[in-house]
Amino acid sequence: MLAAWSLPCCFTILLGLLELCRAQYEHLGYPHGYPQGYPEPEQEQYSAPELPPDTPRIQLRLAGDKRKHNEGRVEVFYDGEWGTVCDDDFSIHSAQVVCRELGYLEAVSWSPSSKYGKGEGRIWFDNVQCTGKEKTLALCTSNGIGVSDCKHTEDVGVVCSDKRIPGFKFINTMANNSLNIQVEDVRIRAILSSYRKRIPVTEGYVEVKDGGKWKQICDVEWTKHNSRVICGMFGFPGERKYNARVYKMFARRRKPSYWDYSVNCTGNEAHVSSCKLGHAVAAKANSTCGGGTPVVVSCVPGRAFSPTPMTGFRKAFRQEQTLVRLRGGAIVGEGRVEVLKNGEWGTICDDNWSLLSATVVCRELGFGSAKEALSGGRLGQGMGPVHMNEIECSGFEKSITECFFNKESLGCSHEEDAAVRCNVPAMGFQERLRLSGGRNPNEGRVEVLVERNGSQAWGTVCSDGWGTIEAMVVCRQLDLGFASNAFQETWYWPGEVSADPVVMSGVRCSGTEMSLSQCLHHGAHLTCPKGGGRNAAGVSCSETAPDLVLNPQIVEQTTYMEDRPMFMLQCAYEENCLSTTSSETPASSHRRLLRFSSQIHNNGQSDFRPKAERHSWVWHDCHSHYHSMEVFTHYDLLSLNGTKVAEGHKASFCLEDTECEEGIEKRYECANFGEQGITVGCWDTYRHDIDCQWIDITDIKPGDYIFQVVINPNYEVPESDYSNNFMKCRCRYDGHRIWMYSCHNGIGPLMSNIEVVHCIPEPTSASQVASLLVMTA
Repeated sequence: MLAAWSLPCCFTILLGLLELCRAQYEHLGYPHGYPQGYPEPEQEQYSAPELPPDTPRIQLRLAGDKRKHNEGRVEVFYDGEWGTVCDDDFSIHSAQVVCRELGYLEAVSWSPSSKYGKGEGRIWFDNVQCTGKEKTLALCTSNGIGVSDCKHTEDVGVVCSDKRIPGFKFINTMANNSLNIQVEDVRIRAILSSYRKRIPVTEGYVEVKDGGKWKQICDVEWTKHNSRVICGMFGFPGERKYNARVYKMFARRRKPSYWDYSVNCTGNEAHVSSCKLGHAVAAKANSTCGGGTPVVVSCVPGRAFSPTPMTGFRKAFRQEQTLVRLRGGAIVGEGRVEVLKNGEWGTICDDNWSLLSATVVCRELGFGSAKEALSGGRLGQGMGPVHMNEIECSGFEKSITECFFNKESLGCSHEEDAAVRCNVPAMGFQERLRLSGGRNPNEGRVEVLVERNGSQAWGTVCSDGWGTIEAMVVCRQLDLGFASNAFQETWYWPGEVSADPVVMSGVRCSGTEMSLSQCLHHGAHLTCPKGGGRNAAGVSCSETAPDLVLNPQIVEQTTYMEDRPMFMLQCAYEENCLSTTSSETPASSHRRLLRFSSQIHNNGQSDFRPKAERHSWVWHDCHSHYHSMEVFTHYDLLSLNGTKVAEGHKASFCLEDTECEEGIEKRYECANFGEQGITVGCWDTYRHDIDCQWIDITDIKPGDYIFQVVINPNYEVPESDYSNNFMKCRCRYDGHRIWMYSCHNGIGPLMSNIEVVHCIPEPTSASQVASLLVMTA
């Protein structure tokens, strides 16, 4: 009797559990429930081109040493063999045909002479001449397929646009299983309700847009290497296991629509377009794939993008010292690659720099695969040594420092600094911020989307305290590059009237935030004396920015001490370049000055120009020229615990090009009321023997100190990188002589008081003292 009762009871319980499991799918469906940042596009219709019956059937792919997934050596599959195309007579019109045949909207450029490396096999096309309107490369005029007198040193390459032809459908016309996919329309669609609510989306179906429709991929031949590539494309450094039983249950409930092909990746591809096609899927009534189910991936986000960063970490997490960093980039996940070696940051030479090596850097830093490997100092030039050259990676290294590189290869300059642009997760930040009322999309009043009384509404940001750093965060969040200006009045930009009320105030950013909401700001109790509307915060953005870097070696080599009579310091006294006690010093006495030269380089991508307009520059009789910046640098002498004991009072500056790198002409000169600034690739040198290029140390006691220089301290002028605006040195003063040593840029060991105390090198011999002391009076 008990057994008879328990069976229906258990069955009832199981049904209840099943309904609970199904509950998390209730709001799913095509196309509902997709998170912000992944809008369901309109269905496009694509018609495959109709070719004459006698047209040779070919397939194309982009291969070789890529820097982006949509560029490479043009390779042709014909008669069961892959081959290349010769660059003779090739033109942008031919490139246009190639790119459109691959599904891209248009060609950007083409490259001769095997820029992407030498191919193998036959050279199928030579002397190709296209009008640009042909539907396939095989219809262009040529010597005939397979007729060529070229070598593989003449293999042609193309760069295609990022945008795809709407509704493009990949059609395999060849009986071959190793074709490269040319599909960039891929997404991860969250299925479980717990993942649908998360941003970023880390788990779900892998879907391919083919012929304007989203289709799933059969998992019969799917491997973890394929998942690794998919996760990398969406900004995640790795993949993990998932609960397959739940997804099988859902696949039985809703009939999938499968793509026609399987995928075969090695795991080190930066993009699925570089993977190969597997076998064609033998679909049965479009509901099964040979006993398989739709492909599901579960990705591991980097720490900066984790929805719940500390989940799963029971032990205290200690931040490891990174060996690689990115500098000079406009947005998160891009920048010049710098490596820490022997306690010194240096750059990587772009010789052999590829998408594969760039991907290792991106994954190491918690991003996905690289979408672009940049060369030629495209994101600014670094300072210091070039640590690595001719890097070759397998793609599975944990760090770029594990890759092979040529330790004997020297001679790289910073003009060849390598950089990357990484895939980062879609966080939906851009949908919560906008610029309104500007003359172009790169400027306007800052308006924020916030929740008010249960609904979302747009409003303005209070401009009280609004500055360059906050503007930088806005431009980064909108993917508009760097800030060129921060505005505290926006009456000339009439935005949406409904968005006039202030919804965010007290904004203070550090400059590293990915969105404005991550900056410090007031909560529900807003405080904004001037209100919003015409006094709301505004920005203008630019694709490029300057980057000022002080040469630490020049400071170290030119430092000396001078006792100078007070009667020779009258001009400096009037400009407040002496300590406050100088006002009580008789004209016959001396002031003790720590003097040095400063050489300030512009390593960025645009000229450094003063914020003040010409009409507001100040004339200085003592120096007989106009000063364009009220505060350009701070000179400070600090105790070992960071307390300021003396400072330089260089109140204003004249900016000009003192010298430039070879091939760059000077553009700015202070004389004759000329234009002021520092050209990219040039530097402004303030010699040790000019007024105010010193710190007055008359009143300090002998001891060990930290010497610090800060460029552009008030962030008046936007730069691509403020972390290298600091220069610090170790300083020892014995009352008669002064030593300056261990000078370096950026935030380094001298920022730690503990390290400062334990790292003071004691000059124990005459030779050591002589090496530290440079007398250039």
